[in-house]
Amino acid sequence: MRCEHRAWTAAAGWDPAPALPDAGLVLYFGGREALASGGRHRELQAAYPGATLLGCSTGGHMLGAEIDDEGVVATAIRFGATRLRLARAAVRSSEDSHEAGLALGRALAAEDLCGVLVLSDGLHVNGTRLLAGLAAALGTGVPLSGGLAGDGARFAATLVGAGDRPPEERLAAAVGFYGGALRIGHGRAGGWAPFGPKRRVTRSRGNLLLELDGQPALDLYERYLGEEAAGMPGTALLYPLLIWDAARPQHDVVRTVLGVDRAARTMTFAGDIPEGWIAQLMHGHCDDLVAAAADAAGQAAGGGAAPGGDRLAIMVSCIGRRLVLGQSATDEIAAAAAELPGATHFTGFYSYGEIAPHAGSGACELHNQSMTVTTLAETAA
Repeated sequence: MRCEHRAWTAAAGWDPAPALPDAGLVLYFGGREALASGGRHRELQAAYPGATLLGCSTGGHMLGAEIDDEGVVATAIRFGATRLRLARAAVRSSEDSHEAGLALGRALAAEDLCGVLVLSDGLHVNGTRLLAGLAAALGTGVPLSGGLAGDGARFAATLVGAGDRPPEERLAAAVGFYGGALRIGHGRAGGWAPFGPKRRVTRSRGNLLLELDGQPALDLYERYLGEEAAGMPGTALLYPLLIWDAARPQHDVVRTVLGVDRAARTMTFAGDIPEGWIAQLMHGHCDDLVAAAADAAGQAAGGGAAPGGDRLAIMVSCIGRRLVLGQSATDEIAAAAAELPGATHFTGFYSYGEIAPHAGSGACELHNQSMTVTTLAETAA
């Protein structure tokens, strides 16, 4: 397996020139404006005519150890013994999410499927239902990773491009990896701390939260945010929600806000908020978030590449973490990279939701406010 990275800016175009024109897979991440025309997608198609393309808009993408908001970064991968298959499905609204996941899973299912990388629209999808559909089609033994596309802190539109289709809204796409040569590692960590009283979810519908302890959920957030409440949903990212089933307290997940309806006093989250579950607000401190990023990379770092081969790490971190970290956001990238074996290539982006196995159950789930790391390497076999 071989990797190369290229970057596009409005001033300089693509740099450097492609050295792996026979690459089998090209992943790309970029600012919404840079991707919206479809030009960057078509340029990558021309540079890598035989490759499967998969990319999305972001809340910032990783350009080496730096973060860029306006350009595009692409990683081309040439596999030695791993086959690929691409699947796409429309997500017109969150109600379509489960069916979209089923469609993706059915298109990718095969006995030698060893892993799936998923990128999805970040605003119109219910990530919990999307992954449930994938798991229903593939079973729970196939690891899933990836993330929901972003749009900075604006939450206006997100884009996914796949195969011969340039980036567009309301699309979910996935690439399946096949064969016995690929080794896939996974890691996920948060670093957030719960605070305040524990509350019960008394009214919800899927990923729409109506009430906590019988009161409008939006009222609670507005009290905590004060004057910053006018900036929701962006400012609500500073206070994600930890939720868990009281019967399974060790199986907790974090949810982040995607939208608010002030007239209805409701909040839309990236994944399900089941009625009856317990919820608690969280906040983050920079040192803890950076340490968690290092922990996630350490979990994913096991397994080596064949002699002379490359390793790739795909980091997907939450836009909420970037907002809290501010100028220190590059510290979490550096901390994660430091835990990876030497000469590991890495790429990634800031998302509206992260997809990775749960550390407790092993089931692949939607996470929020997490750093997730997926490593790919082919063995000599």
